[in-house]
Amino acid sequence: MALAARRRKDSMDTEEIEMSPRDLLKYEREYIERDYRYIAGVDEVGRGCLFGDVVAAAVILPEGLVLEGVDDSKKLSAKKRDLLYDVIMEQALAVSVGYVDARTIDEINIKQAARLAMKKAVLGLTIAADFLLVDAEHVDVPVPQLAIIKGDANSQSIAAASIVAKVSRDRLCEGEWEAKYPEYGIAIHKGYATKLHREQLAALGPTPMHRRSFLKNMEVVQQTLF
Repeated sequence: MALAARRRKDSMDTEEIEMSPRDLLKYEREYIERDYRYIAGVDEVGRGCLFGDVVAAAVILPEGLVLEGVDDSKKLSAKKRDLLYDVIMEQALAVSVGYVDARTIDEINIKQAARLAMKKAVLGLTIAADFLLVDAEHVDVPVPQLAIIKGDANSQSIAAASIVAKVSRDRLCEGEWEAKYPEYGIAIHKGYATKLHREQLAALGPTPMHRRSFLKNMEVVQQTLF
């Protein structure tokens, strides 16, 4: 009976561990304890799109602030992202967004363009960050930093940056870019390679805002798209 009870307890302990909430401030606390004052989370969106800029954000949050509901932007509804975007913009010590256009993406490749967007975001902060938490990347700035795999799901600062970047890009898709190229459905697919987007590309051809390096083998692309 004692062994059975112990096994039940071990099972309960395991369940409690698995169901416990993630600690999204553990990295922030670790580096605050090392005397870093302004820790910026950095993330980008739009890396896999056929159309438009890759967009990055850098966000510095107040020490100890807990933002309820903040998570990887891909896991949130558009309505939830919009609500959290407003909270982040209100509560953050500093927020900056960096953009790199399709022409530059074609010139230097998407990986380097994403890094450049991150660099622009960091350099645009009105408070200089003294440490960076980055979603699985390196930012080319002379600031100490830590790359975190799935950082947008494990750090509140990176999650906040992912939300700001996503909402900033989506609003361009739904506003300025949709108005400029209404035939392509940019507001619907946000530049990603959906069936609708590929059909419109096949019918109308690419715009100046399409990433030619992503479309250079359209015959192969079309076979994949349809």
